Amino acid sequence: MSGLQYAERRSNVKPGRRRTNRRRFLRESSALSLAMLTGAGLLAACSPSQATPAPTSPPQAPPTAEPTAVPLTSTPATAADDASGLMKALRERKSATGFQPQALPADLLLTLLWAAWGINRPESGKRTAPSAMNAQEMDLYVLLAEGAFLYDAKANQLAPVVSQDLRAQAGGRGAMRDAPVQLVYVADYARTRVGSPQRELYSASHAGFIGQNVYLFCAAQGLGARFYASVDAAVLKASLSLRENQAVLFGQAVGYAK
Repeated sequence: MSGLQYAERRSNVKPGRRRTNRRRFLRESSALSLAMLTGAGLLAACSPSQATPAPTSPPQAPPTAEPTAVPLTSTPATAADDASGLMKALRERKSATGFQPQALPADLLLTLLWAAWGINRPESGKRTAPSAMNAQEMDLYVLLAEGAFLYDAKANQLAPVVSQDLRAQAGGRGAMRDAPVQLVYVADYARTRVGSPQRELYSASHAGFIGQNVYLFCAAQGLGARFYASVDAAVLKASLSLRENQAVLFGQAVGYAK
């Protein structure tokens, strides 16, 4: 297009139309600029590096349900006395505060010793009280008026040790000295497979298990019992001719309670 033709075309455009196009251009340019600014602001606001994290509230703990009581059909005090008499023995178990000097019949004493530390599974030789790793390191000495004996669980009988009344050496205080039977709990650490202090802890626990068996048997048979730690260990160890790796741990008086 020549310059003359371009000039003629421009001259044919009406002035009002030229002004109208200019206004539209300015209006549209302003709108576009505003849109661009707004879009840039939105992008800046959404940028992860510049965005300000919204405050978060701490997690709420789930509501705890109120505990509900388990309905019982009976109470321990009124639970049925089972055929074994265990519930009755548990209710009546206690430590006696005094004893009569009357001796226990031999068969009753042997039954008591079996309940305490006897063999209840002959096929394996395991006992009525638990023993860690089946060490069975506890020896139960029985002090009577006629002498001191060692309970032989395999034969369920008493093996004589000393023909002397050593009950006064057991260390029981006060009325416990009148009990016709003094049980002495001795640990033979040579049978254990753990070192100190575990072996002492295990043996003390084993003695407690046996002592509880004695308590329950006595409660079921109308006898009295009292477990004690005030045993004269050094004197008894010498009198019973115990080895170096044997230790006297506890005593337990048994007899007819006053």
